[in-house]
Amino acid sequence: MIKTWTTVFAMFVACATSSATAQTAQGDIQAGKGKVAMCIGCHGIPGYQASFPEVHKVPMIGGQSAAYMAAALDAYRKGDRRHPTMRGIAQSLSDQDIADVSAYYEAQSPARAEVQPHDPPTQVAALIEKGACFSCHGQNFGKPIDASYPKVAGQHADYVLVALKSYKTTDNARVGRSNGIMAPIAQQFSNQELKLLANYIGKLDGDLKTVPQPHFR
Repeated sequence: MIKTWTTVFAMFVACATSSATAQTAQGDIQAGKGKVAMCIGCHGIPGYQASFPEVHKVPMIGGQSAAYMAAALDAYRKGDRRHPTMRGIAQSLSDQDIADVSAYYEAQSPARAEVQPHDPPTQVAALIEKGACFSCHGQNFGKPIDASYPKVAGQHADYVLVALKSYKTTDNARVGRSNGIMAPIAQQFSNQELKLLANYIGKLDGDLKTVPQPHFR
């Protein structure tokens, strides 16, 4: 089923509206550097794998937009994103802490001016069109239309799959994500289709990276 322009426009409006929920505190990069001790044990080790809710690589967050990082941490803090470890960490952070940590990680990999175009395979292109993915995440998933939406180009495919499936999970106190935009989109797809999307996204060229910390080199 191909999205109509009316549907796509509605999603643009929803994207812009939801960005208002992102944190607005001004982040300090240097202050954030001193607040990431609880983060680097997972996000500071290249290729590090988590085992909950299934085995997957921990997401790369170096170079992610500060606005998205703040919105994600706030969602964990509120319980809109259900993950025991991340919620425990987020609940220990103030609004200023979240802003500082988010600014620190955004600065780890400056955004590039251009992202090389990459035409998806026919089957994947149909899935992208069905989900109207580019309407929020931008062409090639690397230039979101709003900073409170994530860059996902080049993100670990197994993590992307876990994240996408989490939007389909309901009535589970420990797993899942409540999101009025992503939930109905993800629910359109089978897990196998989500895996195709995730594998494609993981192969794209993007800004995201893991910056090794001295403790773990």
